[in-house]
Amino acid sequence: MGFVPSAQRLPLDEVLVGDCVAAMNALPAASVDCVFADPPYNLQLGTAGLLRPNQSLVDAVDDDWDKFASLEAYDTFTREWLSACRRVMKPNATLWVIGSYHNIFRVGSALQDLGFWILNDIVWRKANPMPNFRGKRFTNAHETLIWASRSAESKGYTFHYEALKGGNEDLQMRSDWFIPLCTGDERLKDAEGAKLHPTQKPEALLARTLLSATSPGDVVLDPFFGTGTTGAVAKRLGRRFIGIEREAHYAQAARARIAAVTPLSQAALMLAPTKRAEPRVPFLSVIEAGHIRPGEVLTDERRRFKATVRPDGQIGVGPVCGSIHKIGALVQGLPACNGWTFWHAERAGRLVVIDSFRETMRGAMASAG
Repeated sequence: MGFVPSAQRLPLDEVLVGDCVAAMNALPAASVDCVFADPPYNLQLGTAGLLRPNQSLVDAVDDDWDKFASLEAYDTFTREWLSACRRVMKPNATLWVIGSYHNIFRVGSALQDLGFWILNDIVWRKANPMPNFRGKRFTNAHETLIWASRSAESKGYTFHYEALKGGNEDLQMRSDWFIPLCTGDERLKDAEGAKLHPTQKPEALLARTLLSATSPGDVVLDPFFGTGTTGAVAKRLGRRFIGIEREAHYAQAARARIAAVTPLSQAALMLAPTKRAEPRVPFLSVIEAGHIRPGEVLTDERRRFKATVRPDGQIGVGPVCGSIHKIGALVQGLPACNGWTFWHAERAGRLVVIDSFRETMRGAMASAG
């Protein structure tokens, strides 16, 4: 069956060869921060094979590890590995599982039956999908990832919302990801130049999942390790990994691949503080510090609206007064508004967002601390 780790030791940055359920059951409970699972899809393409219009054979998945006797057998297998994952997940750990229409709905049902709480489903739109050669169906241009917490009570899971937003032109990251398939030098080949693994995932896909839901030093478990994409990305991003793979030749290729990876520097991986983690600075404190004066007029970036600053920390428009957020929403006719980024003060003939004054105060507080 292969090497199974002692329950007294967490095999960090190792590739274990053997059955994933047995290997996970030998790990300490509540020991990993994240799971990324790329299980068999149970494609069941049959023995005839899939032909292109020119009658050449499509290089599809027909390996033994993707074959199950029935849907019931696949469901049993799915529940077993998901249960093993749930046992080793820390209370606030999350799990990612990827699949196609062949299996992802069955996996999602099993997740919910076992007590996981689905946070999102992500559509991975492939920039270069394989066409539908028979012309009788839509081209399968996407796969689905389910992101789930261990239970509905898991509220403290990791999600780097602001970092993702910052890398996405300051727009909230959406649940549809446009990422190319694994091609070129990234695709591992055998001695004959053929694909070493039929379903190798692109490193960009793994990088986005780990950057969104893990932090440097976190332990990522991959129970279907394949050729080690999760381990390679984890090492580069300063995460630890545990890989489990039943096929020895895949495990060997994964180890060689990961050994060649150079981790990024600590400076490159340093997490910026989130807004919620930064010291709270009320608008009144900005006034008291002299950055904004009572009686001063604030305006939006396009100078459409004006509001007068009151000495009590509120702002007023005519007879109506309230917080910078409430009045910002009111003048726009919106249910909510971030007043810190909406309102501006004029300084030396140009408009300055009032959030810059808050950041100045936070910097001073950090220096004093």
